Amino acid sequence: MMKNYGIPVAAEGWPFIVPLAVVTALLLFFGWKNTGYATLALTLFVLFFFRDPERTVPEGKSLVVSPADGRVIVVKDIYEPDYLKQDVKQISIFLSVFNVHVNRAPIGGTVETVRYNPGKFHVASVDKASLDNEQTGMVISDGANKVLVKQIAGLIARRIVCYAKPGDLVKPGERYGLIRFGSRVDIFLPKNSEIMVKVGDRIKGSRDVIGVLK
Repeated sequence: MMKNYGIPVAAEGWPFIVPLAVVTALLLFFGWKNTGYATLALTLFVLFFFRDPERTVPEGKSLVVSPADGRVIVVKDIYEPDYLKQDVKQISIFLSVFNVHVNRAPIGGTVETVRYNPGKFHVASVDKASLDNEQTGMVISDGANKVLVKQIAGLIARRIVCYAKPGDLVKPGERYGLIRFGSRVDIFLPKNSEIMVKVGDRIKGSRDVIGVLK
């Protein structure tokens, strides 16, 4: 699973943060103040982007927690043809560059499938992004139900990180990956699930309940 060193910054961010901080320090040390202030602002933004706060996961049987921070842009019934091959309920979450981009497991169980599909880079908020954009899909089974969650790249997101692999056991709310820099996460629940969110809701990964499995 995803590395976490007990500090509220994702480990994947340090290769960006440290060089920027060093360059900023050197620029300010040698008197290049205007450029130094600009790189300082960039360093702070990258640090902010890769923040990884601790979250309290709700306790309860059959709860589905949000896999990401962001705004709910889709709640609908569809047929999922690629992984689950059945009628499901889809919830889509749009992540702006100001949201936490660490992704978390929506339910506990066994990872059955992890599949990466290259694709396009449409704006993540449009419907065709769910089908056409670069993405990684993961299916988790709790023994009674299967849930599909997709990490989907956006217009400026060019890197999907997924540490989960088939056979892994995950806990609800456990970190398993992230997307850089602005993106979308789709989750597909069994058709008879009770949905607890609506379009326009702003939710937090692992903290907020988005559905209940039957």
